[in-house]
Amino acid sequence: MNAAKRLEIFRRWHEENPEPKTELAYSTPFELLIAVILSAQSTDVGVNKATAKLFPVANTPEAIYALGVEGLSEYIKTIGLYNSKAKNVIEACRMLVELHGSEVPQDREALEALPGVGRKTANVVLNTAFRQLTMAVDTHIFRVSNRTGIAPGKTVVEVEKALMKFVPKAYLLDAHHWLILHGRYVCQARKPRCGSCLIEDLCEYKHKTSDD
Repeated sequence: MNAAKRLEIFRRWHEENPEPKTELAYSTPFELLIAVILSAQSTDVGVNKATAKLFPVANTPEAIYALGVEGLSEYIKTIGLYNSKAKNVIEACRMLVELHGSEVPQDREALEALPGVGRKTANVVLNTAFRQLTMAVDTHIFRVSNRTGIAPGKTVVEVEKALMKFVPKAYLLDAHHWLILHGRYVCQARKPRCGSCLIEDLCEYKHKTSDD
């Protein structure tokens, strides 16, 4: 895909949705961190239902750590893998209190040292909470990048690097959100909705559908 096509794709997404946001509910960097840890292999809707009960009761590292694994599990048991997630969150809260003055660190290495935080989670927090130029590649973004031809790659890291290189700089800060929303609602895994796609004429996917 050439640079002119990429520029037009992101121009259209920007025109349609000038200020794209994550669908996870949060009000602080810490709340976002916890929500993203909980969202692994779970839906944002499911995570938001759980955090709507949790955050009014505990939304600081100290408060969640005080709940303990069992106490936290009661709030998040509707989410998949909640037992292991509860253990990770409690340990992450302990580390935030002891190592970072209860603040969410603003660098990747420190974030990735927290239990339950991998490269994707760190990138989400750095981009969404701290507005850093990072690219979190999930299954939606991996699919859209390869299917459209925007930034092909065989691995998540390859796609991440390609997106950082090829996304027009003016749109890079919000590119993560446009790509994920496009994958979630239009360029879906089983059958893309090409008939209602804003960028169908620019996309290089060879097996387009007529589905709306």
